[in-house]
Amino acid sequence: MLDQTSYKTIAIEKRDDGVAVATLNRPERLNAVNGDLHHELTTLPRDADADDAVRALVITGAGRAFCAGGDFSPNTTPIGAHGTPAMEEGRRVVDHLLECRKPVVSAVNGYAMGLGATMALLADVVVAGRSAVFADTHVVMGIGAGDGGQLIWPLLVGVNKAKYFLMTGDRVGAEEAERIGLVNFVVEDDELLERALAIATRLAQGPTAAISASKMAINAWMRSISSTVMPLSLSLEEANFHTADHKEAVKAFNEKRAPKFIGR
Repeated sequence: MLDQTSYKTIAIEKRDDGVAVATLNRPERLNAVNGDLHHELTTLPRDADADDAVRALVITGAGRAFCAGGDFSPNTTPIGAHGTPAMEEGRRVVDHLLECRKPVVSAVNGYAMGLGATMALLADVVVAGRSAVFADTHVVMGIGAGDGGQLIWPLLVGVNKAKYFLMTGDRVGAEEAERIGLVNFVVEDDELLERALAIATRLAQGPTAAISASKMAINAWMRSISSTVMPLSLSLEEANFHTADHKEAVKAFNEKRAPKFIGR
């Protein structure tokens, strides 16, 4: 069951119309993913799926960003702190969302970076505010895009475009994201949640069994790709964490300067 008592980094609102709104709630860190949020992202889809009162799920971010990616600040709760190895938990974040039988709508406000971009783009319907910015910035931190970027970006924009964005970490604004197929709709920022809720409410009030049946075979196809891509992408990402380039990127991030990569 989806209940606020089980979450401390995600705010849960369950509406009377069958729509649940899950708001990533670390606005002081632009909703960057620490160990607590990472773990809660694995349980959110399953809790929503198991809750008979929830017929559609909206995911958004508190404050100025949807999610700025991983939290590399000092003294943050590390990923894996809840007893599941970090890379295994990363697999669950992606697969549990793909296994959710209920429609998921992302309302993307501001930055959607790294894992934040993956979470936004894995939703069944992606609604972006005009100021939204998407990027898989793993490479900027000296690591591969292991936690779902190599799965979802090629499916949405094609192989070569995806490789370019994942190898460079370049940012994509909302209108460009709509043009190349990353998102379904772009709306004015002050209309974002209203539009996402309208879509979710329509789905929640529709023939829910048929709606589930219409997405799950597609998600099964995506899961089959995930079973090939994710083990390799996560293992390569984990190896990158031990490189000099990653250590330099983290140091540069905390010193608020550009990293000086050496290629090892």
